[in-house]
Amino acid sequence: MAIVTMAFFNVSKIMFGWFKKEKEIEEVIPEALGLRLGGAIELDKLKLQLIEDELTIEGAAPTQFIQAVGEIKLGDNNRILRFYTDDDGFIQIMQYGTEELGVEEVKLVYYYDTLPISNQTEWENYLNNKLVRDTWDLDSQEFYKAWDNNEPVSMTETIWTKDKPKSELDQFIMLYEREINEDLFETLFVIAEEKIEFNQYQRCVSLSTAFDLSQTDFKVIG
Repeated sequence: MAIVTMAFFNVSKIMFGWFKKEKEIEEVIPEALGLRLGGAIELDKLKLQLIEDELTIEGAAPTQFIQAVGEIKLGDNNRILRFYTDDDGFIQIMQYGTEELGVEEVKLVYYYDTLPISNQTEWENYLNNKLVRDTWDLDSQEFYKAWDNNEPVSMTETIWTKDKPKSELDQFIMLYEREINEDLFETLFVIAEEKIEFNQYQRCVSLSTAFDLSQTDFKVIG
């Protein structure tokens, strides 16, 4: 009887360990403010109409579907979440922890241009000389350096999509901004991006512009 009991105990431990392992490897894709992979949002059409002529972006879609989610862990329980939409942009959230009360900033970001990097020399030139400057001219507008640093900030973003395994993207980031009026600022993201595909580096510099969203400027519809 003792032998049977011990055998059952050992099987239970094995089964418990298996279930525990399965639970540990089950991954939760980040969500915030109701935004999630596969979801959808609707922007405040009136706000877009009032400010779009002042911004670099053109023709922002009022309804957008979230096709990918990115997370950058900053340390000290801070993170950046990016909800990539079908409208060639993303909603970026700065958050402390995972609770809604920890949301510190929400921006709507749109891609402006992507500059391919073809070799190591050009890549190093961007990192060492071109990304950090006092001002950046874009679309006949002058953006001023927003961070007091002499080197771009390095970050690694983990990205989830529905159709592909999660991936990582190394980024070297600088921010610039311009004041449109006392209530409206536009931010310029200059990001040198690097990833390895088929044992080769894929590199580019992306330029994106953004503006702040309040939590009443959009609603989750899916």
